Parts: sequence; structure tokens; C-alpha cells
Amino acid sequence: MDGEFEQTFSFTHLPSKKFSFLEDKNTYTLLMKWSMFGRISAQTFTFDRDFRPYNSEKFALCFFQSPQVVSSLSTKVNTGAPVPLDRPVRVEVEQVPCTRVSMDLFDPIYTCGILRPSGHMVKCFHDVFPDYDELRQMLQDEESQHYYVVGREAREEFLFVLFKHLCLGGELCQYDDVIDPYMNATKRIYKDLISVQKDPDTRKISIISTVFKVRVYDESGRCYPGRRDEEQNFAYLIVNPVSHHVTLFSHSYGVGTFEFP
Repeated sequence: MDGEFEQTFSFTHLPSKKFSFLEDKNTYTLLMKWSMFGRISAQTFTFDRDFRPYNSEKFALCFFQSPQVVSSLSTKVNTGAPVPLDRPVRVEVEQVPCTRVSMDLFDPIYTCGILRPSGHMVKCFHDVFPDYDELRQMLQDEESQHYYVVGREAREEFLFVLFKHLCLGGELCQYDDVIDPYMNATKRIYKDLISVQKDPDTRKISIISTVFKVRVYDESGRCYPGRRDEEQNFAYLIVNPVSHHVTLFSHSYGVGTFEFP
């Protein structure tokens, strides 16, 4: 048992692993509009030992201390982009529920008054943002009458978390007035990131990926994803324990774009 807790993981980058949402013209056009293109990234690595969720902190620390991971992240971003610095000493790991295999989680949004029948967002007053809408208020403001139109547990699902990240966008985001672009992009990215399997007897599809939100700290404090405590600075490790693949999905909040091959 002691040896199990002392085990370390080795990681190898898989540069051949491509993600359609980073190559699909419609999706990357939306990401550019939302000020996220070039700042949102997905990279996949293999690992050499069996993964167990209870050992997730050790797994994550080994990941961000891996020379292969550090080297890969460093070559993907321009100067000033947040990458793990020197020697990470701690990783905060928060498991994110990931069980949804359809978009029906969002059904209540269409019938609660947030949207018009056309799919356009209903506008509302905001002291700072003149073009505010009921959807963004529902996503961010617990005082909104619509905050829990999507239930508490459903809001914690990675599918909903991903949708929220896209709706909030980057620092120079040009928001869409209709819901469809957000739904379409969420579905495409989610399908790209998450692995599923079908039960041969019941034919039921289930998710085999485990998702963790991660924050990396060095001796000076938080160093990844970004030292700035901003909701849209995010990083997730998405683990497929069957194939021994882990994908780092992240976004760096700020102005301008970084170039990703």
C-alpha cells in the first residue's frame, strides 16, 4: 500500500491528437468573436500507470512537474502566457461532475423567460454593462430569479460549466444575441473532450472520463492558469482511465491572442 501512494506518473505529449473545435471554421470564428481564440487550448498526453480518482492530487502534481508537460506548454504560448513556473509545489484539485450525455440539461432555459421564442436573449438592466441580458444574469447572479432554473446539481456538471465559460467569453468578448451559437459550440467542444462507452447489453452510453479543475502553485503562490484570480482563467484535466490519456483544457483570460499550431 505504501508503494502505491509513493508511485509517480510519467507523461508523454501526443501532438498528433487534434481537436475539431480548434480546426472547425464555424467554431473558431465564434471563439474569435468571443475573444477566446488563441487563448483556449487542448493538449493530450499519455500516462504510464493506472489512474485512481482518490490519487488525483498526486496525479496532477506529477503532471505539472513533468518535463514533457512543461516543455509542451512553454512552446505553445508567447511571452507572458501563464505556464507552470519552475517547480510547482502544490496543485488544488476539484472534481467536476461529468455524467451528461445529452443537452437536455438546458431545456429549462428555453421556457423560463430568459429567451424569446426566436432564441434571442431577453435584455435586462445592469449598472455597468449596457448590453446585459437575462442569460448572463442567470449564469452569474445568485439573486437572479432564474438562477436555479437549471438545478443546483446540474449547474455543477462539466457540460454546464463549459457552457458558462463560453457565454462569459474573453476580455474583449463580442456577445451573441441568440442562444444557438453557444449551444452549438458547447456541444462540439464537449464531444471533443469527453470519452464515452456503450454497454453491449443495455446499449446505454455512459461517460468514462473523469474531470478535475486544477490550480497550480509555486513558492510565490498561484502560477497556473494565471496568477490573476479570474473565473475565465481556467484549467481542467480530463482523464480517460481506459486509454491512459489525459487532456489539459485551459483558457488564459486577457487581451490579444496567442498562436497555437
